[in-house]
Amino acid sequence: MSKSWYIVHTYTGYEKKIERTLRSMLDAGELDPNVVCDVKVPEEEVVEIKDGKKKVRKNRFLSGYIMLELDLPEIGWKNTCSLIRRIQGVTGFVGTNPNVRPRPITKDEATNLLQRSGDIKGDNKVVRIKQTYSVGDQVKITEGAFNSFSGTVDEVLAERAKLRVIVQIFGRETPVEVDLTQVEKLI
Repeated sequence: MSKSWYIVHTYTGYEKKIERTLRSMLDAGELDPNVVCDVKVPEEEVVEIKDGKKKVRKNRFLSGYIMLELDLPEIGWKNTCSLIRRIQGVTGFVGTNPNVRPRPITKDEATNLLQRSGDIKGDNKVVRIKQTYSVGDQVKITEGAFNSFSGTVDEVLAERAKLRVIVQIFGRETPVEVDLTQVEKLI
């Protein structure tokens, strides 16, 4: 037996409720904590900028799915899986029929999902910015060395979450690279 991550399909919007139910079943002793090791609802941080104020909120990026770390035994796996499937809102394990042993996701897939949600350290931890920018947009810089300067977006560097903005400094157009969280769109 070895621990692996499994994906459980749920009704959309029931993810947190099912996570709480699984945790209460573990606390009550209905599920063996040696078999059900961890429960995760994959979420990522989203930064929303409104009226110059940053709001950080969690956003589910796998809506309708939860992750379970299980150490399924060769004998007796059916009982555990049956208990999980009977929870209201659970439709089953992804990729398998109810009478077939569930298949885990690969270690790489699990690592990518856990890094994206910030549960383990890595390069894939991304904070998404809700505001979108395009070339030609008028923006005001709200933080950093060029605070209160206004300019025009010259280039969007999405992979680095940055913008190149052309601002007027001493009467000359100057390109400035700023983080997406340091600007707000002017209307």
